[in-house]
Amino acid sequence: MNELQQRQLELTRDHVERLRREHPLRELFWECTLRCNMACRHCGSDCLKESAVPDMPFVDFLPVLDEVAAHCDPSQVMVDTVGGEPLVRSDLMDCGRAIRERGFMWGFVTNGMLLDRAVARELAQAGISSLALDVDGMREEHNWLRNSTKSFDAAMRAIEAVQTIPDLTWDVITCVNGRNLHRLNEVKKLLIEAGVTRWRCFTIDPMGRAANDRSLLLSDEEFRELLNFIVTTRIEGKINLSYACDGFMGAYEGLIRDHFFYCQAGLTVASVRANGDISGCLSIRSDYSQGNIYRDSFWDVWENRFEPFRNREWMRRGPCQDCEMFRYCQGDGLHLRDGSGDLMMTCHYNQLKNVRL
Repeated sequence: MNELQQRQLELTRDHVERLRREHPLRELFWECTLRCNMACRHCGSDCLKESAVPDMPFVDFLPVLDEVAAHCDPSQVMVDTVGGEPLVRSDLMDCGRAIRERGFMWGFVTNGMLLDRAVARELAQAGISSLALDVDGMREEHNWLRNSTKSFDAAMRAIEAVQTIPDLTWDVITCVNGRNLHRLNEVKKLLIEAGVTRWRCFTIDPMGRAANDRSLLLSDEEFRELLNFIVTTRIEGKINLSYACDGFMGAYEGLIRDHFFYCQAGLTVASVRANGDISGCLSIRSDYSQGNIYRDSFWDVWENRFEPFRNREWMRRGPCQDCEMFRYCQGDGLHLRDGSGDLMMTCHYNQLKNVRL
């Protein structure tokens, strides 16, 4: 790690300390459904067509929005409707309009199966601000991961459709695994030709359906190969590619994202699950829920709980106990911790150290 990176790590640490004190809410995820029209191999929520947890009525979520709007500038808060697949909700457009009417930005993540030009027009009319959709490789690899022979064509149709929505901030998400890693250059070419300007690559964590399928996880060598691909692509400048927000990457910090890593859950990011539980980001286990909107004030929970998110000294255990980078990493992403607080996998920093250069 060079001197410039070291200085930036210290600046980021100072920034995180301020966020811990002030915790300004900037992004609120609403798990509006656990239903999905697909059954993807890697789904962290294990979503299916029908769910044992019913969709939360929007009227139950409205008081949360009103509380937030009463305490901060709603124009500075992105409300993301996520699932499951949000577009399976028949009232999604009404939800989006109500979110915008209260002054919030509105976004969502979709698998693209139901997103065509007609739906894009509805989204535009409802005031959509931000959107992310999935393309997980070329046709064969994408359809394999999504368990659908129609998914790739639908995703490409969705890319065409979203480009008709005025003033939309959008990107494509790719979940990288052993099957699609070696075709990322082809995926890059495909996306650029399709008009995509922003692209994010994720790796798959051992949770949900992926907990029982180790083949979805990258080896240490493959992980470094992915990061090198991201660095090279960013230098090329033909598409704005970044790695996901979910880990401290040591010497790669400042090279694979537009910012240095810190886990934003509980600092600027909160979520409301389909059952009403209040937490940080939705990838974090339910063990870390801080309350429930059906019995607690959301804003009171946000202001007065979230201690495990804002003081992470408790994460200085196991491989983190004597790590020289804990000062900056603070235990990696909280979503990588099990219910006992232990890491479910090798942290990204040590994963990279395991590879011989």
